Amino acid sequence: MTPPPAPSPPSGPSGPPAPPGPSAASRPPAVVRPYRPADRGALEDICIRTGHVGRDARPHYRDPGVLPALFAAPYAELDPSLVFVADNGERVIGYIVGTADSTAFFRRLREEWLPLVAARFPQPGLPTTDLDGHMRDLLHHAERMLPADLVGDYPAHLHIDLLPEGQGRGLGRKLMESYLDALRARRVPGVHLGMSPENTGARAFYDRLGFTELRAPDPSAPTVYLGMRLA
Repeated sequence: MTPPPAPSPPSGPSGPPAPPGPSAASRPPAVVRPYRPADRGALEDICIRTGHVGRDARPHYRDPGVLPALFAAPYAELDPSLVFVADNGERVIGYIVGTADSTAFFRRLREEWLPLVAARFPQPGLPTTDLDGHMRDLLHHAERMLPADLVGDYPAHLHIDLLPEGQGRGLGRKLMESYLDALRARRVPGVHLGMSPENTGARAFYDRLGFTELRAPDPSAPTVYLGMRLA
């Protein structure tokens, strides 16, 4: 899911295809498994290193920790049973996080999660013109990311991120299948996500999985909403 307008492209789902690297045959095998509390640091690190249109966000933020505080950690805190990771046997190299009920999730984020991180990421003075300020403001008003016209049919939403070494190995599909199966087990009717139109690699990935656009494209809008019916 991608936030509202920012001075430059903000965090979003998985980035474009990885640059050339070691062949899949030469890389350690990886498995997709349920999240464990010990994975929390890896989720936060991956979120930062994929947080700028799929690329490393560290050069673009004074404190990039605001990204996992908004897009990764609250999901692990509030609904860990819907978090899955890709593990190469040595470390976690990717994850998917989400919620079955976006409306309830954003309410809980404000009431239960925000008090835990507000001191580190205080509400900025407005207007704010940099990415740090924009993301801190969004953290304090995360309900802005809730597409009220879509959540009736598509109440779930997700974020998925893989480090470059995890891309091109089928792990993104396996992560998504694990998450969607968990939603179906809860009888969730549909899932949506928001993404930057600049993230063409991620868009191709979602298209292959069967996600479709839920709104007509708006050239003035920074977010494209995609969805999938599950029932």
